[in-house]
Amino acid sequence: MTQYAILLYTPAPADVADMPIEEREAQLRHAAEAEELGGKVVTGFGLAPSTTATTVRGDSVTDGPFIEAREVIAGFYILEARDLDHALQIAKRNPATWRGGVEIRPVLG
Repeated sequence: MTQYAILLYTPAPADVADMPIEEREAQLRHAAEAEELGGKVVTGFGLAPSTTATTVRGDSVTDGPFIEAREVIAGFYILEARDLDHALQIAKRNPATWRGGVEIRPVLG
């Protein structure tokens, strides 16, 4: 099985704490749903708001996110799936697609 990083986006400046409880619960159910579809969520985490970020670029360190964006990464998980099509099938059911989006990237290594 191939591992994919699933990045969960939400409209800026919202964060996981602003997410309605129904969406947070649906996100937890999604891991069980992934297994029903033959995949496996290896690990995953919600992230603190982007306002808590510290950005490093070269020798420069700044508080906050690097860029202003319409969407921010709210969390991520690692999914094991047969292939990209299988990962897409699972990711399309993720509740993050309701208000934001989901980005899928193969994990290198």
